[in-house]
Amino acid sequence: MTSRYRTLVTPLALTAAAILVYMENPWFFPAQGSTAGTIAAVLFWVLAIVVVVLMFGDRTAPDATVVEVEGPAFTRYLFSNTRAGLFWLPIRIFLGFEWLVAGWHKLVGQGWTDGGSAVLGYWQHAVAIPDKGTAPITFDWYRSFLQILIDSGAQGWFAWLIVLGELLVGVALLAGALAGFAAFAGIVMNMSYLLAGSTSVNPIMFSLAIGLILGWRVAGYYGLDRYLMPKLGVPWKAKVVATSRS
Repeated sequence: MTSRYRTLVTPLALTAAAILVYMENPWFFPAQGSTAGTIAAVLFWVLAIVVVVLMFGDRTAPDATVVEVEGPAFTRYLFSNTRAGLFWLPIRIFLGFEWLVAGWHKLVGQGWTDGGSAVLGYWQHAVAIPDKGTAPITFDWYRSFLQILIDSGAQGWFAWLIVLGELLVGVALLAGALAGFAAFAGIVMNMSYLLAGSTSVNPIMFSLAIGLILGWRVAGYYGLDRYLMPKLGVPWKAKVVATSRS
């Protein structure tokens, strides 16, 4: 990223933050479904995406690898030391079996791979706004997203997407194959269920998966990542170059 683009990140990010304050502040929150609220939401997400893209481009800058804030020794050990893989191993096993069993029940059960009637019913319940009480979905944009899926009859292929996603995440976590990426994929599904108003074990799984993401370099060390990570350019040990003293 050129220096000109780098200077844009801060004002764009602050603008996005100001828009978010406007949207979430209870004294200035635009009416649900209003034009102002829709414009603010769209503008926020556009700015957020632009900021992420610019920051991603900054990864190749000469000073991108400079550590400006050192973390505590324990966190450096937990997220960067291969021996800490033993700490993440039981968490991987728990999450892996949770996803694998959930996906397996959907695969062999009814209403998922035979047309998606189960997921359609789930969506219809989630988007419903009761006369009394609180609706399952808090955010209108997510309700609109699910309504688009319902109107387009997407339950058939989307059910397969859910089933295969849960199975793949479960297998990857149990095998320790790209554990951090698998945990991220799991979090996306957890968040989807939470946004639709379903709690169950999703908050617990979400919290544990955050740890696996932070420890992505070592979370799968006692698994296939022990062999995959070096091939992907993430060496377990830094090379030490010996220098002679004059």
